[in-house]
Amino acid sequence: MADGARTGAAVGGAVAAGGMSVELPLWKAISYFRVLALCYALLRYFNSYLHFLHPVAGWIYFGALILWTLASTRAFANPQRCTWYVLGFDLALAVTGIVMSGMTDAPARISHGAPTLPTIWAAGTVLGFAAKGGWRPSAAAGAVIGVANILFHGGPTGDNIHNIVLLLVAGCAIGYVIELARASEATLTRALQVEAATRERERLSRDIHDGVLQVLALVQRRGAELGGGGGTGGGSSNGSDFAELGRLAGEQERALRALMTGGPLPAQRTPEPDRAEAVDPAGPRDLTALLRRYADERITLSAPSTPVLLPGPAAGELAAAVGAAVDNVRKHAGESARAWILVEDEPEAVTVSIRDDGPGYAPGRLGEAERAGRLGVSQSIRGRVLDLGGTAELYSAPGEGVEVELRVPRRASQ
Repeated sequence: MADGARTGAAVGGAVAAGGMSVELPLWKAISYFRVLALCYALLRYFNSYLHFLHPVAGWIYFGALILWTLASTRAFANPQRCTWYVLGFDLALAVTGIVMSGMTDAPARISHGAPTLPTIWAAGTVLGFAAKGGWRPSAAAGAVIGVANILFHGGPTGDNIHNIVLLLVAGCAIGYVIELARASEATLTRALQVEAATRERERLSRDIHDGVLQVLALVQRRGAELGGGGGTGGGSSNGSDFAELGRLAGEQERALRALMTGGPLPAQRTPEPDRAEAVDPAGPRDLTALLRRYADERITLSAPSTPVLLPGPAAGELAAAVGAAVDNVRKHAGESARAWILVEDEPEAVTVSIRDDGPGYAPGRLGEAERAGRLGVSQSIRGRVLDLGGTAELYSAPGEGVEVELRVPRRASQ
């Protein structure tokens, strides 16, 4: 019972939070079943009440049964409202009807297999216990109803035993299915949480790569250069300070790369300038305007004359991916290399190609860089576009430059 209570509370919390539980359709089905079973029991009693010894008592019972069924319909349609107290009263009402059947019906009719007053309405009680707590509470409720049938309505007859077995089998089977559904839903929830955490890790890795790591790498290089120059010029303390600063920056860069690839990530990050400065981040933005910042004497931008509109977050992420590709050109293609950015505005998607005439790279180099913690391509470029539902393709061969093609479907970016 305690496990069922915890499970019911968890399901109720999911429903209250706005999530759609796999159990809700079953609860609604049980609610409809109780109403239909009540109509069936009324019809049976209406056709045979003249044969009862005390028909008025039967009508009084049905009056109470109608009021309770209608009053508890909403409770049985929602696991949060259907508490153990509601189920306990429902079970007590079913047992009361069975006991009254043995007292108000004629003994001859009972011996010939006449049904109880609630008939199949009692099965709704067992189903409610199954949905609330699983097969064990369902089996307990079915046993109570079975014992009441044997003690107060005909004894251990073949019909009674047959009906009791059917009730127990149905209740336990549905309760077991409910337990499996809850376990599957919990597993799916955990998987979605892991996926969301992984995507957040990748997003933070991209932001860290675009900011902190590049600054640390620059400080390390400049510190080494200045420290070496100062040290050879007469043992200046400034040179040793610069060298120490470069060494510390290099250590922090390596530690941060290791943290990004294997350990927990920082919970805070600095927002990107284009996101922080946007007045309406969710509104449409012109991708071409965002890409103009990358154009200079070495980088040529070719785009349609009309604005290339995308939702604000999608435009910012795609522009950041292009910026990461341009940074790679500046750092790895050589000082004399040129690059071209081509924007294609199609009805179904937006495609941005970045091509340079640098030396290119050898096959397998990207995989080695990713394993070493250099995530410029895997996260800052490919990861951003994949998060938008798009594709990122890189083509290169030694001596033939690099071409990066980023394609973002409009429907996915929205």
